[in-house]
Amino acid sequence: AARSPITYDYAVEHNCNIMSWPFTREMSEAQLYKQHLENSLAKFPNATRPVFSMMRHTSVYADKEGWEIPVKAVQRQLSQFENLYKNLGDVKNGFPASIDLSTLENREEYDPQMLRKNLMFGTPDEVTGKLKAYEELGVDEFIYYASMGLDHGHQKQSLELFCNEVMPAFT
Repeated sequence: AARSPITYDYAVEHNCNIMSWPFTREMSEAQLYKQHLENSLAKFPNATRPVFSMMRHTSVYADKEGWEIPVKAVQRQLSQFENLYKNLGDVKNGFPASIDLSTLENREEYDPQMLRKNLMFGTPDEVTGKLKAYEELGVDEFIYYASMGLDHGHQKQSLELFCNEVMPAFT
């Protein structure tokens, strides 16, 4: 996994592939990671270009009104992630407590409309458009991150829509 320039340098120098994750941030974060890759390739001109993959929380739904379900699920999951990432709360029986996202300095990263826009959430056409932007950026592989607390039915529907209606646009 790579987020900082030193991790890109290490990956390129040691012939490792790269997985990046812009958390909930906008496309500019993905562009920054691509620039880190290009800078590292320039430092090591004899290196083989690694596979550059990008992971995003993903939920594909049949109609535009379906966006609130995955957004609420990812907000719950991210409140637990922030707890673990910043040691802000307890962990009981192996489960991190959810923290109130409104108390965080970086709370804008959890705004529902921003999450809807930045994450791989949308109808099949919307998700296809978002993925095309990553393809144009030079991302080689996309990692479908589904582990965000959605119930089984929504996860299954999302994956079926992704496989049947999004993936054919990239074959």
